[in-house]
Amino acid sequence: MAGSTRRGTAVIGETRTRHYRTLFISDVHLGTRSAQTDALLDFLRVVDADVIYLVGDIVDFWKVRRGPHWPQSHNDVLQKLLRKVRKGCRIIFIPGNHDDGLRDYCGVSFGGIDIRRDDVHVAANGRRYVVMHGDEFDIVVRYARWLAFLGDRSYELALWFNNPLNWVRRHLGFGYWSLSAYLKGRVKSAVSFIGEFETALSDVARRRDAQGIICGHIHHAANRHIGDVHYLNCGDWVESCTAIYETYDGEFGILRWLDEMDAHAMSGAPQVVEAIA
Repeated sequence: MAGSTRRGTAVIGETRTRHYRTLFISDVHLGTRSAQTDALLDFLRVVDADVIYLVGDIVDFWKVRRGPHWPQSHNDVLQKLLRKVRKGCRIIFIPGNHDDGLRDYCGVSFGGIDIRRDDVHVAANGRRYVVMHGDEFDIVVRYARWLAFLGDRSYELALWFNNPLNWVRRHLGFGYWSLSAYLKGRVKSAVSFIGEFETALSDVARRRDAQGIICGHIHHAANRHIGDVHYLNCGDWVESCTAIYETYDGEFGILRWLDEMDAHAMSGAPQVVEAIA
């Protein structure tokens, strides 16, 4: 099985806890209705590590400024992380574009959480991994930041806008045109974008004399090699609920939490987290 650990598995009631050398979590987006905080709390109760990297977009300050959705579970996530610090876990927070205001505090420690612009993580086997959120290489965020503020409801808004838009077009003598269909068709370019993003991040690792890169931002979990660079993306806790782990042997992989929850719910067995590389 991929992802062995040197430390034993502790059993608390019917839940076994697994301990890794390092965990990497990104794109939680606390403050939004999309954040799957219940799943994340389950994950944090079962999975632990010596070091946890928070790789950006943990709190969605873009949404918070417009009016947050902040139930108790969002507080519970932050409290759970602080509790891990008090128990000896080291937490390194690398702000992303949605919590970029915290980049002004890089180099400062709050409540035992170190804030850094980026970092170089040295794995158990000595390999070096650059850790960064990755929005620096998203052309939409860098050069047309207002577009990124459209949020996850832009498609629904486009559907609604079809009617008044085409009312105007009819009165101007134009035929029907679907804005929502146009935007949906543009999604096909996402595959190309992901490839370009991964290539750009891999080049960062090479320039910094590192063997790998660990990032987030695009909500697309990955664990693969791009040439001579080991590319790892944490994914997100909005849809996929994924994280990157490192074992005490320096092996990396993806934890897919929703898959684990479904598998153990169907089996009726005690909940155990297994790594899926």
